[in-house]
Amino acid sequence: MSNNGIISFSGGCFIAETATTVGKKERQGPMNGWFDASEEDEYFGQSTFEQAESEMVHRNLQLLFTKANLQEDTVGAVLGGDLVNQCTGTSFGITGHKIPFIGLYGACSTIAEGLLLGASLVSGGLLPSAVALASSHFCTAERQYRFPPEYGNQRPPTAQNTVTGAGAFLLTHEDTGVRVSDGVLGMIVDGGITDANNMGAAMAPAAADTILRYFDHSGRSLADFDAIVTGDLGQEGLELTDELLQKCGLDIAPKHMDCGVLIYDAKKQDMHAGGSGCGCLASVLGGYFYRRLRRGELKRILAIGTGALLSANSALQKLSIPSVAHAVCIENVCNTQ
Repeated sequence: MSNNGIISFSGGCFIAETATTVGKKERQGPMNGWFDASEEDEYFGQSTFEQAESEMVHRNLQLLFTKANLQEDTVGAVLGGDLVNQCTGTSFGITGHKIPFIGLYGACSTIAEGLLLGASLVSGGLLPSAVALASSHFCTAERQYRFPPEYGNQRPPTAQNTVTGAGAFLLTHEDTGVRVSDGVLGMIVDGGITDANNMGAAMAPAAADTILRYFDHSGRSLADFDAIVTGDLGQEGLELTDELLQKCGLDIAPKHMDCGVLIYDAKKQDMHAGGSGCGCLASVLGGYFYRRLRRGELKRILAIGTGALLSANSALQKLSIPSVAHAVCIENVCNTQ
């Protein structure tokens, strides 16, 4: 691999199963029928929001094992993370499971990061299987990065709603028909955005950089894909990314779909610029896009996890927001020409 970041999984890595769990607002959106489970109680039966996110992770991992008819002690490792300090939402959520754990933090790009690393381990023969997972919870993210939900602060139109959701992907050597074929590791890009309520603008330059590098070095063209799927740029970031790429001679707009735009109904749900959070791409990719790939309705997609790498401290210090974007090519090998 050169510094273009392209990774090819020549040893073979396939998605055997996925599981998705979301909250009440997500269930009320247009993606509802594509999720496996939802919870009306934002506390998930727990006493704090942070414990709620861990419970969501725990339930979703159990759901994955049930759907895959799999014993957890046969899994090589779990790779995952979230937005809560030190990724405690994930680590507490899988406590008690007898599975090796690799904690990841890529902000909202974490599921793409997990898929790339998990596919590398499985394809390279280092693990027989792996689980990539990621989660986010509206209340935990708001409390950490902005204001506690009880504060009732008003948000500008560019702000996004952190998705309460989790997604898990079981990766294996066995040919299931849906393959993780290649991808590109993101580079940190800082566009100089300092507004923590405008994640889309902060992440758009990183998304554009990764997409350009993929098409410059992968040997594939835009015509090879049914959809270019970004994780949580929201409406603002989607439009900015398309504009940046058009200036570079690449027009992805006709095929560009953003999970932050898809997950909520812009007319019926007041979510401003759309959805965000680790659980945004994880749940929509694991539900809507994976199922459509499995059915052969889509042949090949490029999924780009976008992450704004700010912290509560960096925001208070008025630093600009560096971002990263990791891309994963997923295809139905039974239907791909």
